[in-house]
Amino acid sequence: MTLFLARCLAVLALTLLLASMAVFAVLELLPGNAAQLMLGATATPEALAALESRLGLNQPAATRYAHWALGLLQGRTGISHFYDTPSSELIAERLAVSLPLAVIAMAITTVVALGVGVYAASRHRRLGDVGVMAVSQLGLSIPNFWLAILLILLFAVKLQWVGAGGFPGWREEDGGGLGPGLAALLLPAIALAAVQAAILARVTRSAVLEALGEDYVRTARAKGLSRRAVLWRHVLRNAMIPVLTVMGLQFANLLTGTIVVENVFVLPGIGRLVFQAIANRDLPLVRDVVMLLAAAVVLVNFVVDLLYALVDPRLRAPA
Repeated sequence: MTLFLARCLAVLALTLLLASMAVFAVLELLPGNAAQLMLGATATPEALAALESRLGLNQPAATRYAHWALGLLQGRTGISHFYDTPSSELIAERLAVSLPLAVIAMAITTVVALGVGVYAASRHRRLGDVGVMAVSQLGLSIPNFWLAILLILLFAVKLQWVGAGGFPGWREEDGGGLGPGLAALLLPAIALAAVQAAILARVTRSAVLEALGEDYVRTARAKGLSRRAVLWRHVLRNAMIPVLTVMGLQFANLLTGTIVVENVFVLPGIGRLVFQAIANRDLPLVRDVVMLLAAAVVLVNFVVDLLYALVDPRLRAPA
């Protein structure tokens, strides 16, 4: 297990290094710079040069990359050109919305997809299986922003059970609180979870069907275990490898791909922050946000690899 963990950590570190180089290089290729955007087209060359010097834009790219990378290793982020605030403060403020949203959406996805997927596999080629496959196909075909609009029209406009958008905050002194905050994230989470649950339900069904054909299932049934016990205690665990793979990718996608739904519900999340930073040509903030999202994807994959080893001990054995 120690060797397996060391290999995973080495891959994690190398991937983060390559990701940081790619993020920095891609953003360097963008035309223009923040100084030009901040001063406007009428700025004099002297004023432009002075601002570029103050922002560090006149330094070589290698020097700026080294300063940025070393700062991240030491826990320091850049200063936003547009907000004149450390990127870490802006990111932490927006993650307080995006992270709970992703967790709630993933929880809905997991509960619905695992239950529905196992149910469909246990009713293979019967009415229940056909119904689940039809509903999941419908879920795959509905864009989450369109579903978000429908949810707003139904629950906010017609039924008036919740607000149409916005986020009240997590603190009661600001007019929000835990209850109002969770209520504001419920509809966006459902809109995000619909497509993800449809995908995961299909993967779960296929994995469970494959596991049901194994010899240990017949042995467990011959020993007197009920069909339900075999499904949930034996089959599902052995079918979890492909399911965990998809769940890891989905959670990373929920963290990084919520910009459309956040804009529909006017949520001050990380997606809107990076969108605004790109529009303002705020490269330090863009770099830090994109690097954070890349690191989140890598870390989620790292956790999934560890879960593989817990689910299937054979993966911990040295090659």
